[in-house]
Amino acid sequence: MPSLMDKAGELGLLGTSAPEEYGGLGKDFITSTLVNEALGGGHSFSVAVAAHTGIGTLPILYFGTPEQKAKYIPKLASGEWKGAYGLTEPNSGSDALSAKTTAVLSADGKHYILNGQKCWITNGGFADVYTVFAKIDGKEFTGFIVERGMEGFTQGSEEDKMGIKGSSTVQLYFQDCKVPVENLLGEKGKGHVIAFNILNIGRLKLAAAAIGGAKRTLNVSLQYAMTREQFKQPIINFGAIQHKLAEIALRIWVQESALYRSAQWIEQKEQELLASGKPFNEALLGAAEEYAIECAMLKVDGSEVLDLCVDEGVQIHGGNGFSAEYEISRAYRDSRINRIYEGTNEINRLLTVDMVLKRAMKGRLDIMGAAMGVQKELMSIPDFGSEEDTPFAKEFKAIANFKKAIMLVAGAAVQKLMMKIEQEQEILMNVADMAIQTFNAESALLRAAKMAEAKGEAAAQFELDMMRTYLYDAADNINKFGKDAINAFADGDEHKMMLLGLKRFTKVDPFNSKEARRRIVAKLRNDGKYPL
Repeated sequence: MPSLMDKAGELGLLGTSAPEEYGGLGKDFITSTLVNEALGGGHSFSVAVAAHTGIGTLPILYFGTPEQKAKYIPKLASGEWKGAYGLTEPNSGSDALSAKTTAVLSADGKHYILNGQKCWITNGGFADVYTVFAKIDGKEFTGFIVERGMEGFTQGSEEDKMGIKGSSTVQLYFQDCKVPVENLLGEKGKGHVIAFNILNIGRLKLAAAAIGGAKRTLNVSLQYAMTREQFKQPIINFGAIQHKLAEIALRIWVQESALYRSAQWIEQKEQELLASGKPFNEALLGAAEEYAIECAMLKVDGSEVLDLCVDEGVQIHGGNGFSAEYEISRAYRDSRINRIYEGTNEINRLLTVDMVLKRAMKGRLDIMGAAMGVQKELMSIPDFGSEEDTPFAKEFKAIANFKKAIMLVAGAAVQKLMMKIEQEQEILMNVADMAIQTFNAESALLRAAKMAEAKGEAAAQFELDMMRTYLYDAADNINKFGKDAINAFADGDEHKMMLLGLKRFTKVDPFNSKEARRRIVAKLRNDGKYPL
C-alpha cells in the first residue's frame, strides 16, 4: 500500500485539494469529488487514499498554523509523508467526545504528555503524521499533530478484518508521549470543531467513493450476466436478473444526481464566501457546514447503494459469487464498512433531523411555519384541477407533496413529543428516510428534466426511466416511513387525519416500472457498462 500511495502522489492524486502554494493542484470541490469517485472502485486502495487526503490531511490544512501547514502539507500532498487520524477509542465510537486519552502540559511547558489509546486507525501502520484527539487535563477536547517516532508513541499489530484487507488498520498507544506544544492543532478545547467539520466533507467524499465502487461492481455483474449462460441463453435475458441490474443502475444514477447537486452547492457557497473575504479554509468549512445535512444524507444513501450493488452482484453471480476467485466476493466484503465509519448510518440519520431542528430553533429555518401550513391545507378541500401544461408538472407536484408529507409528520411529532423527540430515535430515522428519498427524487427529477430539455425527451429516455421508476417507488417508501412514524405517536382523530393526509401527499399515477427497467437494461446491455 505505501508504494501505491507513492505512485498516487507522483500523479498528483494526493494533492488534488491542497493549494498550489503547498505543492497541491488547487482544484475545486467538484473536481476533488470526481477524483474520489474515480478512485472509489479501488477497494482497499481507495480507503487508504481517502483517509490520507481527507481526515489525514484536511485537519492540518484547515486548522493548522502557517508554520504547521508549511511543514506538513507539502509532504502530505506529494505523498512523501502519509497521513492518518486518531479519534476513535475502545469505549468511544459514535460518542467521540467521551474519549479518555489525556494530555497534560509538561513541567517545563515545552510538551504535552499524551496518555491513552486509539483504535481502528486507517493507515495507522505506515503513516508518518497523525491528527490525534485528547482531553487536556482530562477536560478540554483538543487536537494534536503527532509524528511517527515521537517518544512514547507506539502502534499495535494489524487488525484481521472482514474486508478492506489491503488497508492498514491498527491501534495506537500513547504512554507519556511527548508532543511539542507547537503541535497543538487549532484552539485549545475546540477539538470537536475540527472533528465534526472534517466529517462533513468526509461524508460527501465517502458517498462519491461508494458510487465509484458501485459503478465498477455493476459493470462486473453486467458482464457476468451477459456471458453466463443457463437454459441455453445469457442470464441477462431473464426478467429477474434484469430487475436487479436496473435497480442497481437507477439507484447509482439517482445518488449520483444528489451527490453532484450537493457538490455544486458547496462549490458555489465556497466561492461566495471567498468573494466576501473569507480565507480558503474558512470558506470551504463554512460551505460544508451549510450543507452538512445533505452530506449526512449522501453518506447514508451512498453506502447503502453500494451495499445493494454488491449484494445483488453476488446473487447475479450465483454460486460463483461466493467464491473468493471472483471479484464480486471481495467487493461484498469491502463494502460493509462504509455503513459504519464516518459516523454510522444510524447516527447520520439522527443527525439529519437533529441539524434541521437545531437550525429551526436558531431561526435559520421556519419548520413549524411550514408544518402549520400543511396542517391548514389538510383541513381544506383538495384541488383536483387539471395539471399545469408544463414539462414534468406531475413529477414536480409529487416532489412538492413529498415535502408536505415530511412537514406533516415531523411537525406533528415535534408538537406532540416536544423535548422527548430526542429519545424517539425510531421516529427520527423514519423522518430522515423520508427526507433522503425526497432529496434523491428531487435531484433525479431536476437532472432528468435538464437532460430532456437539452436533447429531447426521446433521446433522454434512459434518464427519464430511471427518474420515474425511482419517484414511483419513493412514493410508497415515503408513505411507509411516514405511516410507521405516525403510528408511533398519534392516536384518535389526529391519527386518522394524518394517515389520510399522508396518503394524499404520497399518491402518484400508475407507472409500468417493469417496462422501464427493461429499457434501462437494454441500454446497459448495448453499452456493455454503466453509460455515464
